[in-house]
Amino acid sequence: MTEYGDIPKVSIIICTYNRSALLVKTLQSLIGLENLHQAEIIVVDNNSPDGTAAAIKGFIGSHGTEMDIRYLLEPVQGLSAARNTGILASKSQIIAFLDDDAIPCRNWITTIISTFEERPEVMAMGGKVAPIFESKRPEWLIKPFELPYTIVDLGGKVREYPKRLHPCGANMAMRKPAFDISLFPLDLGRKGDSLISGEETWLFGQLQKQGHTILYHPQMAVDHFVAAGRLTEDWIMKRYYSQGISNAMKSEGLKGNLLLLGTTAAKIVYVMADSVFSRSQGRKLLNRCRLESIRGTLHMFWNRKRESAAG
Repeated sequence: MTEYGDIPKVSIIICTYNRSALLVKTLQSLIGLENLHQAEIIVVDNNSPDGTAAAIKGFIGSHGTEMDIRYLLEPVQGLSAARNTGILASKSQIIAFLDDDAIPCRNWITTIISTFEERPEVMAMGGKVAPIFESKRPEWLIKPFELPYTIVDLGGKVREYPKRLHPCGANMAMRKPAFDISLFPLDLGRKGDSLISGEETWLFGQLQKQGHTILYHPQMAVDHFVAAGRLTEDWIMKRYYSQGISNAMKSEGLKGNLLLLGTTAAKIVYVMADSVFSRSQGRKLLNRCRLESIRGTLHMFWNRKRESAAG
């Protein structure tokens, strides 16, 4: 671990809610990482009602001499609030985020540190995320569903992220000055069991608007647990509905609302046309999910319009 008073080269923030058993596996996986001594680990407990606090403190009691690790409690519910707490408590100029159910590869820390040191133009980076399915992968889980399940593989070469793609929260790192633009917006992101998201897309969008480089690195790889309870048609449809809500929440002003409605109308036309040719279970489910996303967007949009008119 870093010597007293030394500044770590990377701050690893792990936000957790009500998944103590998975969290302990993630923390245990850090022990074997290269260059762990150059990192600090900040575990942010987002007011979990289970035994999370005891599990973290027990781990620190057993392994606190092997790594620089701290426990923080964030009572305000929401992943964005928890991440912001970790950011504000961090000491390093590089901040990496790891999910509480993700297992990083051995050279994960090394890849993050060396990339930021060797490429000063890079403001943020992410990498591969491979699934660990708790149960058998459903036949309907076709390629378009991989991103909602945080399955990411953009190939074996280092490259900038394609347009409309960005690192995901299970495996991402940024220079601390990225948060001079903004912390994560508190109105977006998971809260308890809610599936509302969009906070990462919003933040990376701000970085892209300012011309910053966001890099994909295949050696920054993690394995990510996918619970059996999420491998159902009901769950993925709820995920798309929540994404539709998130899309509407990110639109601002007259121009933003007009763009949202125009994009939504185009999606409806596309889904209707694609449904004519869809034959497989996966394609049929994908179009049902797309309609759920549209429904979520319109539901949020009209509710906001009514609230605005009333208020």
